[in-house]
Amino acid sequence: MRSIERDATMPSMISRVSTILQLYLREESEFTVSEISRRTGIPKASVSRIARDLVDESILERDGDHFRLGIRLFELGQQASRTTDLRRVAAPYMYELMSATKQTVHLAVLEGTEVVYVHRIRSKLTPPLPSRIGGRLPAHATGVGKVLLAFRPLEELDRLGDPPLAALGPRTITDPEVLRSELHTIRMNRLAYEREESVADVGCAASPVLDANGRAVAALSVSVHLSSTDLTKMGPAVAVAARALSRQLGAPGQPGSAE
Repeated sequence: MRSIERDATMPSMISRVSTILQLYLREESEFTVSEISRRTGIPKASVSRIARDLVDESILERDGDHFRLGIRLFELGQQASRTTDLRRVAAPYMYELMSATKQTVHLAVLEGTEVVYVHRIRSKLTPPLPSRIGGRLPAHATGVGKVLLAFRPLEELDRLGDPPLAALGPRTITDPEVLRSELHTIRMNRLAYEREESVADVGCAASPVLDANGRAVAALSVSVHLSSTDLTKMGPAVAVAARALSRQLGAPGQPGSAE
């Protein structure tokens, strides 16, 4: 009887899709199914099926018998470019903040109901943290997440708690009403504190990074041992660094900005 497990020598679907897309790194911008099959070694029937699915997702576009890259990849590329630019611009401010506080500094962005950590400058004085570059955590259980949620449209905040908010640390806020009230205060103060909401004995102070349209595109934070560091003393330093970075991005209403 044939095993239902996939043969380890058989390329996975993701591997096949990756192989097909890598063809477009070359000079040619369009390929037929036969050309893709010949150049990749993937059977024509499989190429035809994969290409059809990729067209449905706007990853490829079809023009007669030829396939070219679709708008979805352009959009993803633009997003990746923005994140890279943000990290590059933010790095000097993050190093300065780490030097001033002697604590680990994070830069994070919001994706749905999760935060994605795009940069981290580690301090030896800070405890091991659940965050890592490229890693995700529930936004409601982190300082950076709460400060970014606070700047989302009100209709999005009304949906908090659906699905229920999960506990991550010993003091995670899981009551949607309590969280919404805190987010209102965070938006007014442009500063969020998190105390043992993501992990025991760890806290952070976070502040939003605004772009030229006044949108919170990221958040800066400093993480500390709550048992050995006064978290509230970190807040002003984080806020100053976030305002300076926002000013660099052209945020309106920042000290020294055009408005």
